[in-house]
Amino acid sequence: MSLVHTENKEMAISLLDEAYACRTSDLAKSNRLAKKALTISREMGDKALIGKSLNELALFAMIKGEHTASTNMSEEAIKYFEELNDEQGIANAKYNIAGIYYKTDNFHLGLVYLVDCLTIYRKFNDYHNQARTQKSLGTIYEYFGDQKKAIQAYESAIECAKKAGDLNLESNAYNPLSSIYLKQGKAEKAGQMVERAIVMKKQTGDTRGLAFSIYGRAKVYAAAGEYDKAEKDFADAIRIHQDMGERLGLGMAYHKLSRMYVQMGQFEKAKKMLRIALELSEEYNIAIILFKCNYLLYEVYKQEGDHVKALEYLELHLKQRESVINTQTLKVIENYELITKMDMLEKEAELQREKAEIIEKKNRAEQAAIVKQEFLSTMSHEIRTPLNAVITVASLLGDRSNGEEKKLVDSLKFAANNLLLIINDILDFSKLEAGKMRIEPKPSNFHTLLHNIKETYANLAIEKGISLSLKVDNKVNNFYELDETKMSQILGNLITNAIKFTEHGRVDVTVEKIGGEGEIDRLSFKVIDTGTGIDEKFLEDIFDSFSQPKSITTRKQGGSGLGLAIVKKLVMLHGNTVQVTSKIGEGSVFYFDLDFKKCGSPVKTAATYTDQLKDKTVLLAEDNMINAMLISKLLSNWKMTTEHAKNGLEAVAKSKDKEYDFILMDIHMPEMDGFEATKNIRGQKHGNINTPIFAITADITAEYIDEYTPYFNGFLHKPIQIDKLYEALVNQL
Repeated sequence: MSLVHTENKEMAISLLDEAYACRTSDLAKSNRLAKKALTISREMGDKALIGKSLNELALFAMIKGEHTASTNMSEEAIKYFEELNDEQGIANAKYNIAGIYYKTDNFHLGLVYLVDCLTIYRKFNDYHNQARTQKSLGTIYEYFGDQKKAIQAYESAIECAKKAGDLNLESNAYNPLSSIYLKQGKAEKAGQMVERAIVMKKQTGDTRGLAFSIYGRAKVYAAAGEYDKAEKDFADAIRIHQDMGERLGLGMAYHKLSRMYVQMGQFEKAKKMLRIALELSEEYNIAIILFKCNYLLYEVYKQEGDHVKALEYLELHLKQRESVINTQTLKVIENYELITKMDMLEKEAELQREKAEIIEKKNRAEQAAIVKQEFLSTMSHEIRTPLNAVITVASLLGDRSNGEEKKLVDSLKFAANNLLLIINDILDFSKLEAGKMRIEPKPSNFHTLLHNIKETYANLAIEKGISLSLKVDNKVNNFYELDETKMSQILGNLITNAIKFTEHGRVDVTVEKIGGEGEIDRLSFKVIDTGTGIDEKFLEDIFDSFSQPKSITTRKQGGSGLGLAIVKKLVMLHGNTVQVTSKIGEGSVFYFDLDFKKCGSPVKTAATYTDQLKDKTVLLAEDNMINAMLISKLLSNWKMTTEHAKNGLEAVAKSKDKEYDFILMDIHMPEMDGFEATKNIRGQKHGNINTPIFAITADITAEYIDEYTPYFNGFLHKPIQIDKLYEALVNQL
């Protein structure tokens, strides 16, 4: 960096510091100095100084009511600060924009921008700017009539100003606080506070701020009936605001002076001041002052008996206020939850630590999400891999056993499949949370599906001594295009839940056609029980994951608490919502509506294994020797020849020596995983570059890794479904 560049940079910084310091006493000088700093900064091409210069000029323009210029400069500054990743610079620019918004008619945007600013200022322990922001937030809260939050914001501004050692900022908050106390009838307290502010303003030489403090004292005098003193203070405040180019303060002073004249019965004086205030408000779009003045004119003309004029100004006031409320207040209410959370945050820790804590929590949440994903990937593999062996062995034994032996094998298969259902619940919920699950509709015999679902859970009901019934409206079509698995999960979870919490009586499942158009039918589903019922206060939470209200849950009933959460997400996946009504001691009704497309009878053939795969060769990459043995045995039943590779490296090596008809690739293997192995095989110049490769995996997350999925012809999940494996291989012939 050259000496000239260094000197110019120091000069620009000095100009900006001086400009900011004298903004309270000589705004015109501040503007000149900042413009000079901007010129120097642009000549140097120093983005940080250009941004800072633009921010200061935007602040001065905002104070003068030059809103368009201020917004343009702030937005230009943001672009520079974004390039530099300067959060504080961005916050300073947003503070200027927020000021413009709440001083015009965009209160909700002012609110949101200020909250963004406050978050950044807290992160950097910037008490000076925290004080400014809290004071501005207090102004917005006060406008919306939330005196409690306004007082909290002003008191926070005072606390931050004290930490920053800035008397100006401290006294800035005393002014509006005194106004609130005056409205609450605490005139003495209001007077003491505003006098304290005046002393501070004189001490610091803040002429602009002094005008606001004098205006505050004028209101105290007016409330006490000391009109001469109040009129003098209003006049002084107006003069200073005019000299400083402060538009909002000027409008406020004219409006309050007018109100005092109304109190005094001096209506002509009041109307004269109000017309000045209205012209100012219209010219600079000061919405707060605009409709307040129109309302005061309504009161004046009403007292004078001029009902036509009174009605005219009342309608203007209502129209302007309604416009503000309709376009802004409702949006503030929508965002208000965000704002009210600040109370809780302020109680949890010191202001300067809050942002750091939030960031830490965010980082922990992101890390937890990664850990959760890795855990699910690992556990789905580690649990489902041995389970695959159990189910496959049971299937193979079932083909060659009979009598008592077959009963034992069937019991083993039932237990294993039951365990698989529990695991699938957990893994399916995780896929739903991650947005990875999709509806896969296929032609289905709807009545048969419903009957099978009902029969699946019939024994559970019989064991508890309750009845389980299914009633299907005769208008319901026999065949629809739907995802049988997901429908089974939805109804299965609702039915098991109903049975679980019903000790006496019945569980009824009803399906009714309630509408539709063309090929689409809208069906209403209800699962009704006579169980324990759910307390009304728990109804909103009942579909949350792991939610089990203590009022209805016992260890005998147990459960993971995921069933209803899965139901909710699956119904939402279909484009609708599940709802519940319930009464303690009488039972519950879970209900939802779904749209299905009618179709013809699905063509299903019984699974038959022909000799289509005879003499075909398979390279099986599997590190688990039991699974390798079982899959090899399964393939041999189809008269296929299998070569085994214990890991990815060995699979790649074998693929170079021989061309196979199929490759079955486990994903989680030592030395080299299935992803890298498949990528290597596909990268070969000859051999198995076009060989169908199927991922055989217990990892539910594997097929969603976009980097590798194009290398595979398909994903087959463990425990292996024999029919699906056979179909996948045959379809590649």
